Amino acid sequence: MHALDAVVEVFTWVGLGAGLLALLVASLAQLADGVWVPTAVVLEDADGGRVARWFSDDGGVGEARLTHEQEHALAGKDAAEVYTRAAVHDRIRLTRRSPAVRSIVLLGVGLLTLGIAAVIVSLTMLFTRG
Repeated sequence: MHALDAVVEVFTWVGLGAGLLALLVASLAQLADGVWVPTAVVLEDADGGRVARWFSDDGGVGEARLTHEQEHALAGKDAAEVYTRAAVHDRIRLTRRSPAVRSIVLLGVGLLTLGIAAVIVSLTMLFTRG
């Protein structure tokens, strides 16, 4: 029984500690990623591939060459709604949030879930031994 107590205790501290740390890292990564706003772009064929062109809120004109994945996702379209970063006129992406930040958040939530489940198991074992 003491070995099970030790394992549950380790899962509690690792789950809660690493989960909170991962969510802190995700928050910092989200801040570093900046704000991405929905933008209507026009898609055109150019030398070496397709490009997206748009007018930004600050009056600038943006142009970004599509990646292979973006070309595949936007195949056959002449216009699309994508996300651009304020004051950056050469990058687009198809999702509002970064896939890396999303992965770190999922890792943090999973670890916190493990920690909370271990706390519940630990409390259940404590009160059922009587």
